[in-house]
Amino acid sequence: MIRMLASWLFAMFLLPAAAHAEPTLIAQQSVEVQASPKAVWSMVRNFGGLHRWHPGFKDDVIKSGRNNSKGAVRTLTLATGESFDEQLLAFDDKKKLFKYKIVGDSPLPVTNYFSTMYVTKAKGGGAKVIWQGTFDNKPGSGKTDAEVVEMLNGAYKAGLDNLKTLTEKKR
Repeated sequence: MIRMLASWLFAMFLLPAAAHAEPTLIAQQSVEVQASPKAVWSMVRNFGGLHRWHPGFKDDVIKSGRNNSKGAVRTLTLATGESFDEQLLAFDDKKKLFKYKIVGDSPLPVTNYFSTMYVTKAKGGGAKVIWQGTFDNKPGSGKTDAEVVEMLNGAYKAGLDNLKTLTEKKR
């Protein structure tokens, strides 16, 4: 009887939730830069400085915690004037990487957004920067999954292309 009740509860409550779970979407872009990984990392490592190299942002302010320290929260302001918060989940100067997530509401058509950026040595010399995010399409966004992925890939590409230009000019 207990086994039958457990099976019924599983079928009634857990299976429908799993069947309706949104797929996690992924956006990823990379760029190779003709500069050392150390030089490129010095441009992107500042969690409170995204606006200095990404043309889609006009401001980036640390509102709580210490910059580049786990738990720090930044408020990003888009070029359009809208803003949202992101929290730093991990920062590793030695490995040249950081991870963060969007906290609270965002004007972007995403939920459950987590992102990683890291800098490695490129195979042909120079540096390679990889920016990846996982997220779900925000219910009611009016966008298809493909449109949301394309939008994030476009944002990553715009930032990375500008980073490449700025870094290579400094050489």
